[in-house]
Amino acid sequence: MVDRLANSEANTRRISIVENCFGAAGQPLTIPGRVLIGEGVLTKLCRKKPKARQFFLFNDILVYGNIVIQKKKYNKQHIIPLENVTIDSIQDEGDLRNGWLIKTPTKSFAVYAATATEKSEWMNHINKCVSDLLSKSGKTPSNEHAAVWVPDSEAAVCMRCQKAKFTPVNRRHHCRKCGFVVCGPCSEKRFLLPSQSSKPVRICDFCYELLSTGEMTACQSARSDSYGQSPKATLNDVSDDDDDEDSSD
Repeated sequence: MVDRLANSEANTRRISIVENCFGAAGQPLTIPGRVLIGEGVLTKLCRKKPKARQFFLFNDILVYGNIVIQKKKYNKQHIIPLENVTIDSIQDEGDLRNGWLIKTPTKSFAVYAATATEKSEWMNHINKCVSDLLSKSGKTPSNEHAAVWVPDSEAAVCMRCQKAKFTPVNRRHHCRKCGFVVCGPCSEKRFLLPSQSSKPVRICDFCYELLSTGEMTACQSARSDSYGQSPKATLNDVSDDDDDEDSSD
């Protein structure tokens, strides 16, 4: 079916509409063989709070952005190559239901659908697209992914020293290797993680020691599958402020 739609006028028109919704700031999305599989609003668990984001699934990429005007205008476009994607289901907990992890070498995060059926459809379609891409290219599934960041709301104190309390002055930081929320003194070091950045990035002291001694696999986040376990998080904020990027620290 995807091959049949690839060069159809209807598919070309749908992709053109998506391009126009992102405006001049968005990257062109129309290329030969690309098919728009589906679209919808998902709740993305960002650093500070869950936020509604518009997602578009193509047969080779996943695109999402902030909602400015529903069905008409989006900004802050993000494009994720599906060849690098792996997904894992998340157990329901409180208001956070129907969720799964989207994991890539550069960035990983949790999203939640409105219903269990919608979640199942998204996961099935994503897995099918990834499987088809890997089958055509002969590549193997990615076994490396960036840590899923722990939301700020889950850490009142540093997750490493367990002592430093976070205040407007003593601000939160995220280790780029494990995703933990840590204080400044526990994350003063930087380390080059090529899959995430061309420059050294902030990591916690614990991960720095493991990376420095070559024990990289021991440094994986212990929380990458526990994002349904945040009773403090709510799903009613759909503001269009900045995403969870925190490149300055």
